Amino acid sequence: MSTPPVQYPVTWAPRRTRAVLLPVCALLVALFAVLAVLLPESWQLNDRIMMVMSGVLFAAVGLMLARPRVSADADGVTVINFVRTRRLAWAEIVRVNLRQGDPWATLDLADGTSLAAVGIQPGVGRNQAIADARALRDLVDHHAGH
Repeated sequence: MSTPPVQYPVTWAPRRTRAVLLPVCALLVALFAVLAVLLPESWQLNDRIMMVMSGVLFAAVGLMLARPRVSADADGVTVINFVRTRRLAWAEIVRVNLRQGDPWATLDLADGTSLAAVGIQPGVGRNQAIADARALRDLVDHHAGH
């Protein structure tokens, strides 16, 4: 099997989602901090701190939503989803799926389980998601031949 023309590492991520969420997160923290300063004097220090912490909490949720990505290198694939990160050797991945209506790609694993690969999602561009899933599938097929 021939080597696919790829320069490792390769990363797939919903870039538009990140481009929107990261500035929004910064804006949330700044907005809640300004609100904490502008609160009436009847509000106590702990109320102001909680206002800032609320902004930080909302930003943390936004950062969690911006986290998903799939990275491939010569040794395997790292899948970073909302909360968990999983490192897979190439031999552990049997198939890459992205069916019509799926919210993201899934990886069928050698142990009989599946793993969501949220970094490849059609919600931000179906054609791009299909191309990304095919590129990952081609890499899986290539490494299965070794």
